[in-house]
Formats: sequence, C-alpha cells, structure tokens
Amino acid sequence: MKLLLTGATGKLGQAFLPEFLKDPAFANWSVTALCNNRVIDAQDRVEIVKGSLNDRKTIERAMKGATHTLHLAAVKESPDLAIDVGVKGMFLLLEAFRSSPTASQFILLGGDCSVGHIFHDYDTPITETSPRRAYKGCYALTKVLEEVMLEQYQIQHDIKGTILRAPWIMEKDDFRLAHSFGPDQFGGPSWTDFIPEEAAQDHQASNRIPVMLDKTGRALKRNFIHIDDLVAAILAALNNPNAHQQTFNISMNESVDYARTATRLAATRGLDSVEIETPFHSNLLDNSKARKVLEWAPEVDQDALIDRAWSYKRQPDDPRIIWYPG
Repeated sequence: MKLLLTGATGKLGQAFLPEFLKDPAFANWSVTALCNNRVIDAQDRVEIVKGSLNDRKTIERAMKGATHTLHLAAVKESPDLAIDVGVKGMFLLLEAFRSSPTASQFILLGGDCSVGHIFHDYDTPITETSPRRAYKGCYALTKVLEEVMLEQYQIQHDIKGTILRAPWIMEKDDFRLAHSFGPDQFGGPSWTDFIPEEAAQDHQASNRIPVMLDKTGRALKRNFIHIDDLVAAILAALNNPNAHQQTFNISMNESVDYARTATRLAATRGLDSVEIETPFHSNLLDNSKARKVLEWAPEVDQDALIDRAWSYKRQPDDPRIIWYPG
C-alpha cells in the first residue's frame, strides 16, 4: 500500500505523518509526500515529490502507484492561489486518482467553513446532511467546491471518497493565544473589530480573557478539535471500508463554551474575563456519525483543551509558527 500525502509540511501534515509511520496497522505502507514551497526531511518509507498542485505532470508523477490519497493541502484567504489550489489542484488530483489502476481511497480534509462555522445560524446541531453555507471569503468557498467535486466524482466514477469535516484545529498553546488581546493573538476574530484598540490594550495589560457573546447575548459556543484527535480520526478512516463515500464531522463531543472557559481559568489561573458582543451564532458540529461508523471518539474535551494550552511551555527549539492566520 502507498499513501499520497499533500500538505505534509503543514500543521496537520507534520502531526499526522509520524503517527502514521509508527502505527503498526500501516507498517507495510510507504508514503509519497507532494511538497511545493516547503519540503519535509527525508526519512525511511517516504518519497518526496516536489511541485505544484496546479501542474498535471507533477500530480501524475506523485499519484503513480498510490493506493490511497490524503489531501490536506489548502490555502486560506489568498485569492491569487485559491483557484490554482482549491479548484484546479483538486480537479487534477481527482482526475489522476480516478485514472489510476492502483487508486483505492481518496480522503479530503474538509472544514466547518463549508457549513458556515459561526457565521450562519442553525436551529439544530449541524450534521453531515446540513446544507452547505460558506461564509464570506475564498477559503470557505473553495472548501465547499472541494467537497462537491469529490461527491460528484463518487457519482460519476464510483470512486471511494471520504470527507472528514473538521473545525478549528488546536495544538500546543493555540487555544490560549486565541484568547489573547495582544499582538500574539492567534486566529480570529480580531478584537478591535468589536472594541476600541485602547480597550483591547487595557484587557491585555490586565491579563483578561474574552468571553465572546453570540447574537442572542449568551456566551458563544463554537466548535474546535485538538490535532491529536483529528490525526486519530484520519487513521481510523484510512483504508476503512465503512468510510467509503461518506462524510464525517470530526469535532469535540460538545461545543466549546466561552463562559465555561472563563470560569475554569478563573478557578485554575486566577484570570479575569470580559464579555465581548459579536454578531456570531452558537452551534454544534455533531460528531455522532464518526463515533458510530468509524468507532472513533475525541479524547480532548474542553477542560483538557484549556489545561493543555495554558500549561504548554515553549522551548528555544520550538518557535511559534503561524501556519495560517486563523
């Protein structure tokens, strides 16, 4: 068996590859890592193909002999790259996959941006059959298009595709910095979209954390996934016949409640908090299908997510890398 991996140098790719290589279930597998701007270090069982997703010959060379494809590569809010990577790149991968005599399963990492994240309101938990409703921006649009393209290839060519739809991926101290009012804030929203810059500076100086309020005035509930749990879900779906032509929400069992985060941090770290009004909507990305069909379950709950992030200490050889803005 041979896995074609895109996005191997990214945040998720760098976490996935070592776990895959040491998993006894995949001990006889090899990997082709398709890299472009960054290249991973050479290692046993891993072949590196360098080139762009928008180049047909590169894709065909990387796909040669591959039985499984895991497509992690993506660009965020980069309009100049969105079509090349999110549309043309996905099309070329699917064309090479469906034409390959060895291809068996195509796994796409999707995102909850395809169902609107916190930008659209849902009356019920978001399931795999909820309507796609991208929020503004090219990234959410391309993730919708990728999912639709894979589904249509399943219909047209009966390929064995799998969509793993994940929310915001957390590792190390990401979750702590997502609550920072300072210049080290990770992700969004930018607090100065809702409060004056002077107020944000005061909250930073006083070591406060934000409690985002949803459109109804209650504490926002938002979906996250720890990177370890997402890697485990990918491994559970890989080469799993129950995952063929299926979409799965890969998220925590419960939405992260910003008020609960503030309560825990007040009790464990003595931190004060401040409420921030936003136009966002609380929702729940329902993971019950993945828990039942893939027999997967996340291990990192909200309390563990908080404790891990605030306890994480960076070493000199562990510089903070922003893989993408948010």
